[in-house]
Amino acid sequence: MEESKVLQAIEELKALTLLAAKNTLTLDDVVLLFGFSRSTIYKLTSSKAIPHYRRGKVLFFDKAELDAWAKECRINTQAEAEAQALAYCQVNNPLIIYRNDKRH
Repeated sequence: MEESKVLQAIEELKALTLLAAKNTLTLDDVVLLFGFSRSTIYKLTSSKAIPHYRRGKVLFFDKAELDAWAKECRINTQAEAEAQALAYCQVNNPLIIYRNDKRH
């Protein structure tokens, strides 16, 4: 039993190593890369929510485009959000002086 787990881990590492060298990915590569199910990837492609290519019935994905797609909806850190809020307030309320995030 333990040996089968080790062999499975080796196969996963092998697949991930090969995946790192590829620029054009298959559906199974995207499943492995993102951890989404095949049905989720199919739903994303059918709704045109994920960049992809189709050659006949076969789907292909550009790794750089997927990286950009995955990074489209970045969430700001708390510090970034506070800095943006402070900048907004300073521009829109110029009569209020802000020091150390406190009104004076």
